[in-house]
Order: sequence, then C-alpha cells, then structure tokens
Amino acid sequence: MYSPFRHFPSVLKKSKPIHLTFFVTRKCNSQCPFCFYLKSSGVRVSHKELSIDEIEKVSKSLGSLLWLAFSGGEIYLRKDLDEISRVFYKNNKPAIMLYPTNGLLPELIRDKTEEIVKFCKKSVVVVKLSIDGLKKAHDRLRNTPGSFEKTMQTYNLLGKLLERYPNFELGVNTVFCSENQASMDGIIDFVNGLKDIKTHTISLIRGSLEDENYKKVDYKKYLHAIKRLEENLKNRTSATYRFRGARIKAAQDILQRNLIHLTLLEQKRLTCCYAGRLNLVLTENGDVFPCEILTGRFGNVRDYGYDIKKILQTENTKKILASIQNKKCFCTHECYLMTNILFNPKLYPALAKEYLQLR
Repeated sequence: MYSPFRHFPSVLKKSKPIHLTFFVTRKCNSQCPFCFYLKSSGVRVSHKELSIDEIEKVSKSLGSLLWLAFSGGEIYLRKDLDEISRVFYKNNKPAIMLYPTNGLLPELIRDKTEEIVKFCKKSVVVVKLSIDGLKKAHDRLRNTPGSFEKTMQTYNLLGKLLERYPNFELGVNTVFCSENQASMDGIIDFVNGLKDIKTHTISLIRGSLEDENYKKVDYKKYLHAIKRLEENLKNRTSATYRFRGARIKAAQDILQRNLIHLTLLEQKRLTCCYAGRLNLVLTENGDVFPCEILTGRFGNVRDYGYDIKKILQTENTKKILASIQNKKCFCTHECYLMTNILFNPKLYPALAKEYLQLR
C-alpha cells in the first residue's frame, strides 16, 4: 500500500498540494435542499466538464498525493469515474481515495467501485454512503423518495467487496443540520449496528444556502453527537478503518470535531489553515480554488496549459493565499481541518492525547 508517511516532509515545508478535492460533475440525482455546491452556480462561468484527456494533463502537473477526494454532484453519474481514478492512481499514487455517494445507483456503484479497487491496489479506496436520517426521514430531508432504501441496497452490495479487497473501506457520512440534529442518537445507533461500516463521520452543514434555516444548529446537540462518536471509538463499540495509521486517523477525527465545536462557539479560526498550500479544489470545469468555501479563484487549468504549478505561481494566487494566512476567514470544513491537524506540529500534543486514549 502507498504509505501516508511519504508526506511527512510537508509537516516542515508546506510547498506543494498533497490533498486534492475534485468536483467531477455538477449532475445529481438527488434534490438535497442543503447542498452548497449545486446552489453556487454563480461562481463558475462555464460548466463544461473536463475531459479524460484534460484530466490526464492536470494530473501529470501534480506530484504524489496523500488524499484524493472526489465530489460533486453525484460522482457516480460521471460515467468515466473509473478511468479518472486510474489516471490519478497512475500519476499521483494517492494513499487514500475518497468516494462520497448518495447511494441511489446500487448496481452501478458496486460495479464501478469494484473496477476501481481492483486497479488501484496500493491505494485505500473509501466509499462514504450518505445517511442523514432513518427511512422516511432521510427521504424527506434529501427531498428524494426511496433514497434510504436505495442507499441500504448499495450498502449490502458494497459490503460483499470487503472480504475480497483489503484496500476497500466502507463508511457513512451524516450531514448535521437543524432538521436532523434531534435525531442524531438514533442515526448513530443505527450506523453503529451496520456490521460492514468501518467508520461514521458527521459533517456540519456549511456553505451558502438558499434556505439558511438548515444552518441554525444547536451547538449543544452537535457537541452531544460528536461525544457519542468519540465514546464509541474509545470504547471500541464502533469499527475503525483497517488501513495502516487508522488509529492516528481516529484520534484526528476526535480532535477535529472538538475543534469544530470550539470554532462554532468562538467564531474564529483556532488553528493554521493550509488551504491553497497543502489543499486544493478542482472543479468540473477546471477552476482551481484554495478550498470549497472561498470564492476567490486561483484560475482555470484551461488557461494555464493544464499546469497546476503555473496557477500556483500567479500573483492572483499569492494575493489570495496572503489573505488566508492573515486570518480573514474561518470555517468548520472537516476535510481541511484534517490536514490542518495532521501537518501542524503545535497540535501534536493534543493529537497524542487522543491517540493514547484509544484502545
């Protein structure tokens, strides 16, 4: 397996991106009213998706990656998702490849995932199923009738891949918002009872939404939910990833969620942010951003010969990076806080404390 520890030098020198989030498509077969990405069309001028040949060129301009996260839209609606995965696997050797999905296409998701895990043997391939409520509550929240049943069909199909492919991981992600915050205990208990689920994450709702009521979360209810997840991990009543370094990742998850809660309370950034330095976002049309939330665009790969390095050297990019470092913003974005923790030595004592409390 590709070792995540190859990227240890980035702890000292944050000189190149090692975490890429690639929004492969805007297409989606769900109608979630809290989706921040599909509601943000005003940011992007063109929606013509990058072709596989264009993606190949972009991939070759990047170095090795620690973490490659696909996003959208529903990523499995991108018919060449397996080809895209092979491109990045070949050129960038990511230690972890993440595939979040609403689970509405059971057989397609199973077949595409199996193609990916068979080819990307040295990468940990993680599929995260979205479960935001139980049964009809999930369907209502996502405004998509029958979605819970479809997601569970996908779970059952993907679970059969675990024994055959040691590099495959199956998890669940739950969006925490005002509409499901009172139901978190039931959701956590349900997911904890799914024998093939290796990890359960909670993502706090974020982004610019048409209906801001979804973001009116009760911080005490969020704290209660993350403490439930923490208790399950520390008492080993919930599973963890099977890959090397999984215990460190579990400790980071605990620390990350506690930092998010403190950020909510204090309404300010509490740690260094490596957006645009260690982390990058690539959209389906080739736009490059430092993160998923900021609207300051570095540039478009089509205007720079598909060379990420050239984009990162522009004056515009340097100006945006300077504004980030000057703490003009703060957020609760889980994926970026992961990097901000793992590559920030100042947080290692707190990380070690959580690590030692895990059995």
